[in-house]
Amino acid sequence: MWPEVDKTEQMLADARGGGADAVNRLLERHREAVRRVIELRMDRQLRRRVDASDIVQEVLVEAHRRLADYLKNPVMPFHLWLRQMAQDRLIDAHRRHRVAARRSLDREQPLVSPAALDHSTLDLAAELCDRERTPASAAMRNELQERFLAALEELDQQDREVVLMRHFEKLSNSEVAAALDLTPPAASMRYLRAVRKLRTILVGDNSQSQ
Repeated sequence: MWPEVDKTEQMLADARGGGADAVNRLLERHREAVRRVIELRMDRQLRRRVDASDIVQEVLVEAHRRLADYLKNPVMPFHLWLRQMAQDRLIDAHRRHRVAARRSLDREQPLVSPAALDHSTLDLAAELCDRERTPASAAMRNELQERFLAALEELDQQDREVVLMRHFEKLSNSEVAAALDLTPPAASMRYLRAVRKLRTILVGDNSQSQ
């Protein structure tokens, strides 16, 4: 989902040259990816009060303000720097708009929309359910969507986050490790643990429905 790294590196080099147009092109190129990070994590209460585009704009404005410092000391890849900023702004938004809200109220609507699922994620759901890797019919696809999203909601925050990063944001294990400040082996183990929990939930639901 994130733009091609090689092209981004070239645009970062152009931005170091001090051109305002280069900076604007760099940030605009990442707008949709930032939006996806935010939309995947906006809960029901926040969606009723805030448009994702407003948070995206806050992120890009802050990125523009802080870009010079980042270019002097790029401690992490640019897209990971942006997503960290996006998550910080999203946390701030939740704090502002959900002072009295309870997590139970948000269960009425999944955090992740079915529209966010792609073929690779549905393939994972099918594999975890011991079904054909590619759901052939629309009915099977819809069932997998519903069951996978429901299972995802049952994971704790850390496990759900690593699944979102790997299967929705398409981050590599090394990128996940950098974003979570883990070693690559630790990030891999966290992902495998989350997938095992998903499988347990999905298989358990399947056995109960038979």
